[in-house]
Amino acid sequence: MESRKSGWAGVVKIAACAGVLAGATSGSAQWLNYPTPGIPRTKEGKANLSAPAPKAYDGKPDLSGVWSTDPDFFRNLAKDLKPEDVVMLPPAAKVQAERETNDHRDDPMARCMPPGVPRIDTSNNGEALHPFKIVQTPGLVVLLYETSVNSTFRQVFLDGRPLPRDPQPTWLGYSVGKWEDNTLVVETAGFNGRAWLDTFKGHPQTEAGHVIERFTRRDFGHMDLVITIDDPKAYVKPWTAKLPLTLVPDTELIETVCENEKDTEHSSR
Repeated sequence: MESRKSGWAGVVKIAACAGVLAGATSGSAQWLNYPTPGIPRTKEGKANLSAPAPKAYDGKPDLSGVWSTDPDFFRNLAKDLKPEDVVMLPPAAKVQAERETNDHRDDPMARCMPPGVPRIDTSNNGEALHPFKIVQTPGLVVLLYETSVNSTFRQVFLDGRPLPRDPQPTWLGYSVGKWEDNTLVVETAGFNGRAWLDTFKGHPQTEAGHVIERFTRRDFGHMDLVITIDDPKAYVKPWTAKLPLTLVPDTELIETVCENEKDTEHSSR
């Protein structure tokens, strides 16, 4: 049985910086080195990530696959932006500064809570790789997340339904999507306001948050993810981060379970 490299290390790193040790187990998997069917290959048998982007049977771009991004976005979603691009309102700026001063000990992920959207898209942590998987159908896109706490999922409805007008607030919100040319545009709202946008900076999110994700597959192994944060209770204006996604071939997600008040020695397996 094999396990993804340092699956537990990522949780330890988050918990340590928060001053809390959250026990977690990363399950073992049988298929970490099993060739993914349908992937174009080089003569050496390696995945050809520069091959043309595939199409789904309905003619839309096929975004299916296991994907990962630069872990620096997990630490700071605005890492490529200027200070004037991300202007917080005074209450939000105070919260963000307190999180840094307190060494992030209030991070909900350290208590095994979901990363929230869009931090869940970036749930890598240096030594630990925590990718996510896209499963695409004509009317529904499902995103399966390994994360560095508990495995979880999102549903993106493509059937034309609107976002709920009076939603019951949740960690991951409610997501609807539509195609604009070759780009899948996902809108998510209905958050509980408890999640963070990133880990080390601790950018806040409120119940008024509205996240727009744009997924554009450039070729077989590379996809652009453009994330716009529109949260009028936290930021003076919307701001946008651009993330590169890379296909992770010949592997599958690993079940990850995080348990409060458990250390590695006593975590259930």
